[in-house]
Amino acid sequence: MPSLLFLVHRLPYPPNKGDKISSYNILKYFARDHDVYLGTFVDDPDDRQHVDTVRAMCRDMCAVEIAPSLRKWAALRGLLDGRALSECYYADRRLAAWVRHTLASVRPDGVLMYSGAMGQFVDPAWSPATRTIFELEDVDSAKWESYAGTKPWPLSWLYAREGRVLSAFERRMAARFDVSVLISKAEADLFRGRAPEAAGRIMHRTQGVDADYFDPDLTFANPYGADERVLLFVGAMDYWPNVEAVTWYAREVLPSVQRAVPDARFYIVGRNPDEAVRALAAVPGVVVTGGVDDVRPYMQHALASCLPLRIARGVQNKALEAMAMAMPLLVSPEALTGIARHPGFEPWIAPDAETFTAQSIALLRDPPGRQPGARTAVLARHAWDTNLKRLAAIMAGDADIEDAADAVY
Repeated sequence: MPSLLFLVHRLPYPPNKGDKISSYNILKYFARDHDVYLGTFVDDPDDRQHVDTVRAMCRDMCAVEIAPSLRKWAALRGLLDGRALSECYYADRRLAAWVRHTLASVRPDGVLMYSGAMGQFVDPAWSPATRTIFELEDVDSAKWESYAGTKPWPLSWLYAREGRVLSAFERRMAARFDVSVLISKAEADLFRGRAPEAAGRIMHRTQGVDADYFDPDLTFANPYGADERVLLFVGAMDYWPNVEAVTWYAREVLPSVQRAVPDARFYIVGRNPDEAVRALAAVPGVVVTGGVDDVRPYMQHALASCLPLRIARGVQNKALEAMAMAMPLLVSPEALTGIARHPGFEPWIAPDAETFTAQSIALLRDPPGRQPGARTAVLARHAWDTNLKRLAAIMAGDADIEDAADAVY
């Protein structure tokens, strides 16, 4: 059985947020026919209970517990030595030693990094016969540059600096590894412009979704009040792009919507709502649930998925999950980045507050019901096996650079 060294920045279980959904499905896919050697971090005390579940999927595993609060202070070393804060945050001697030992003793057939900062742990010169894949998912440096434009000084300076230094790090990693893989053609094209010397070795796949789990034909009890017309946002609510999106909608769009549709409600469902999100509960018409045991009842009984993202990288899991549930999608253009166009899938796209307001009112007054074309689009283009077969082909050196170049939003 071939062997794979898989390095991921966060324990890939439970699959309850964007990056963990991807990394868990990658692990599950390759564990079918590979001996997987997994190196990872446990950054949430709640995840300790799941370490043995992940270990059972692996031939060997190194899971290093870290405290995010302490790592944030450690990351500031980058300001002194010129490194990206993200690189310093994940620097770890224990994991580095385990990786070097695994490469020397196992000589794996492949090495797969998931998340750019994990690239620091492998020098392909240590095992030159091993095929190495740098799976950035998104161009993180571009995300930090976007953040810089939304924050006051000194955070604007710090984020701009992180974008600049991290971009140089990503470029060095692209030169070091055999192939760099991103989550969409748009992200791959962006990265080719940033790492032109590696352009011919930059490829892409796309994101998947568990369409059996997010099945609109399953039946769930209605969690909403009888007098509520609900637009729904689902996501990790300590993630800044999500925080910015719901704050903008609740304060800039919803008041006008409620004047036209008084029983309109904007539900924000997701783990770890930060202070800014919790404060939105005081806004008329906003309900902040925090984490819930199962998001599907909220999805099934909402009138539409409302995704007013203005900062977005890669492919949005929340959009794919809503599509799998055959929900109407009211979205910003950014929320559809990398999602394949498909006959019968017709999202409501709103580029600004005025359009969001008008379309929110229209959807609430005349709900369109289920959207089977949205689910068909997911099944055709975004099933996990379909997309991870491409990643396996990239690992084997058998994939063409444009194989996944579907027409996208």
